[in-house]
Amino acid sequence: MNVLVIPEDFRKDQYILKPLFTRLFLRLHVPAPQVEVCQDPLLGGIGEALKAESLMEIVERRRGMIDIFVLCVDRDGEVGRRQRLDNIEAEIQARFGDRVRFFAENAWEELETWVLAGLNLPGNWRWADVRGEIHVKEQYFEPLAAQRGLTNSQGGGRKALAEEASRRILAIRRKCPEDFNALAERLETGIQAA
Repeated sequence: MNVLVIPEDFRKDQYILKPLFTRLFLRLHVPAPQVEVCQDPLLGGIGEALKAESLMEIVERRRGMIDIFVLCVDRDGEVGRRQRLDNIEAEIQARFGDRVRFFAENAWEELETWVLAGLNLPGNWRWADVRGEIHVKEQYFEPLAAQRGLTNSQGGGRKALAEEASRRILAIRRKCPEDFNALAERLETGIQAA
């Protein structure tokens, strides 16, 4: 199965999304999933990533080669972001029908939260505080990467920490029910329906 994950900006997000989604699809009983993170075009931010026209161009260009498209963006404290993603899914469904399986999700509040959910965190950190923080990257992820000496590694520690976190995909699903687990359940249903 070929999966294209579309981030708002692949330059750092790729290091999180590829290991997490590869492991997730394996846990969903997809043998040897081929997970690719979209690098062309570089959307470069949430504004472009939420434009249905931009996403339709990506889908149009890749639809014969990709089985599942997954848009992943940060929620960034925007309460209405889920509704916008629902609208994008509906627009893509209206244009391509059953020929394309397209899913969209917003990480609560940033993709780095999913990584933190799969790691053993410092003893003085409470998960409820991490989960409730809008600026997870600055307040928790970057300090943890620095603590582990990973700041200068690929993606500012994202590659190493996401690969570690991916081995605990069930913990991520349990700790991130509204976003990561909700997406996993929708993907599982979509795979079974195919």
